[in-house]
Parts: sequence; C-alpha cells; structure tokens
Amino acid sequence: MKTYRQIKAIEQKNKERILKICSNVNENSGIYILTREENGFKYAYIGQARHILTRLAQHLTGYQHIDISLKKHGLFSAENKNGWHIDFIECFNLDDEEQRLILKYANLGYQLRNKTAGGQSIGKVGIAEIKASKGYRQGLQKGYENARKEVAKLFEKNLFFAIVKENKNTIKAFDKFNEFINVKENKNDWKQQTPKSMW
Repeated sequence: MKTYRQIKAIEQKNKERILKICSNVNENSGIYILTREENGFKYAYIGQARHILTRLAQHLTGYQHIDISLKKHGLFSAENKNGWHIDFIECFNLDDEEQRLILKYANLGYQLRNKTAGGQSIGKVGIAEIKASKGYRQGLQKGYENARKEVAKLFEKNLFFAIVKENKNTIKAFDKFNEFINVKENKNDWKQQTPKSMW
C-alpha cells in the first residue's frame, strides 16, 4: 500500500505530464474536455472539477472507465496520435456548463465516454449503460473462484492429495479441500489414489 507521500509524488508527476500536453491548464474551477480520434471515430469525455489540474492527474491513476481508457490510449503526443487531447474551460457554474458541453460534443458526432448527461444534481440522466460497481466482497468472491479453478487445474493434471494420518479432523479437512477443488471422485476412495507410504 502506498503512503500519502508516495501518492502525492505520483500525483505531482502526473501533473507534469499533463502540463506537457496542455501547458496552460491550472487549478481553477471548470470543465475539462478529453478528446481523441482513431480510425475515423471521434471520442470525448467531459468532466467538471473544482481544481482542474489535480482532477486530471487523478484520472491517470484511477479505475473509472475514463481512467482505464487514459491508461490504455495515453495522452496525445507526436508519437501517440491516437492519445487523448486535453482542453478546459474555467467557470463556476459547473453543472450547467458540463451539461451544455456534453450535448455540444454529442451533436458534433463524438462518441461520449460519459455515463450521464452531466451535473451533480439528484436525478441526473444516464446516457450510457452503467455496470454495477464491484465492491470488496465481489472482489473477494472472484479471487476465491479464480484460486479454486487454478488449484483444481493443478491437481487434475499434475498432483494428488492424500490423508497422511486418518482421524476425524483430517477427514473433515479432506472433505473441505475436495469440495474446494470440486473433485468428482468418491471421497471415500482416497486410499485407492494414495501411495501406501502416505497412510
């Protein structure tokens, strides 16, 4: 886990990267506009921020859909023609201006990467499919399933497991492990699969 100091150092480096692309971006309140083109298609993302430069730097390390796209396609440069361009407008009426610009870029033929029509008010309108965010428990469950499949695959192809010394606890452990890797053999036939030196 990164320390606060490390997080701030990464944020500072990301600010420097952004300033190379858009040298006049600042920490004022406003709307930022990300655009890119590839194979004749135009893409855009419009966002609002109280501190534009900081918010843009956060996108370079975040995990939202636009953050992932920024990592995948990078920022525009002479070497990266399909990267994201950065523009911004300073303003204080963030909700109205964000909504106006989202509509404007939609009318200009951009495929918007925004999930809503903008604004932070209650009842904002969705413009794209929103997948339920995965929480901590879903992550644990997915990790458990991946581990189970990987271990089952190892035992199916290369390994075997056995009870070293039979007692009530080892039988329970055997059953639990068998259930974990979903072995189809009869759990009472363990002696047939096990070398005699093991029992």
